[in-house]
Amino acid sequence: MTIHPSNAEARITFSILAEPGTSILPDFIAENDGDWSRALESALEGRGPQAWQPHLYRIAESVEMVRRTAARFNMSMVFPGDDAWPVGLNDLDSPPAMLYVRGDASILNDAPAMAIVGARAATGYGEHCAMEFSAGLSNQGVTIVSGGAYGIDGMAHRATLAASGKTVAVLAGGVDRFYPAGHEALLTRIVEGGVVISELPPGSAPTKWRFLQRNRIVAAMTQATLVVEAGHRSGSLNTAGHAVHLRRTVGAVPGPITSAASAGCHRLIKEGHAICITSAEEAFDLMPITADTEEKEARK
Repeated sequence: MTIHPSNAEARITFSILAEPGTSILPDFIAENDGDWSRALESALEGRGPQAWQPHLYRIAESVEMVRRTAARFNMSMVFPGDDAWPVGLNDLDSPPAMLYVRGDASILNDAPAMAIVGARAATGYGEHCAMEFSAGLSNQGVTIVSGGAYGIDGMAHRATLAASGKTVAVLAGGVDRFYPAGHEALLTRIVEGGVVISELPPGSAPTKWRFLQRNRIVAAMTQATLVVEAGHRSGSLNTAGHAVHLRRTVGAVPGPITSAASAGCHRLIKEGHAICITSAEEAFDLMPITADTEEKEARK
């Protein structure tokens, strides 16, 4: 399906105006009977949320800058209803207006996908598990989705690339400025052999709020989430929480009972939010591989 140009313009504009993950944008679209073009007209006439008002007088210039930056970085824009749109995002209470994409957009919706997430300050044990599970799942045709961060995320991406598998990095800022900076080479490799995406327009900087909202994308676009290593306050527990809310399957890898780096995983298992996973084969069993494809089509 090809989105109508005016609808695309509206979604680009709202991706600039609205912070991700709040109810403000979906509520405003609903007030305009689900018509994105009408909602844009209303916003431009000053009838939108107060938080948007300071940005409206230069919004046309901002949209043009987004388009120029997208062209310079060879980005594509993926909209709901497009073949590449991850249909799981439609399950979110506040789905993205669109996705900005660098790399092969077809990867986003052409195979079963699992989120592999965990601590930035990963241990050797955690990195080994991430490597083994990511490579094993890739060899089974599963797309590996993670957040491009240090630690478990980075190892999941690297192992997938090494196994010639498909991987998706979901960023909390614009895809024109890779974050963290120390992963610029890795994220460049992902663009060449996978795909890097964000719901935020080019030029957007990551913030704590945006990291948390990025996690909902990771959870929603996958059929299962595997937490490899997580302390009590790990951001990957936020991803697991989104997955539970979305009724996705969650797995967690146990670690030594003396390791604070695995305390979050142990809590997920103890509280019944996650299945204990000790091998790539067990991780593969988390995937609803036999799900009816007609249901997938119906959700587009």
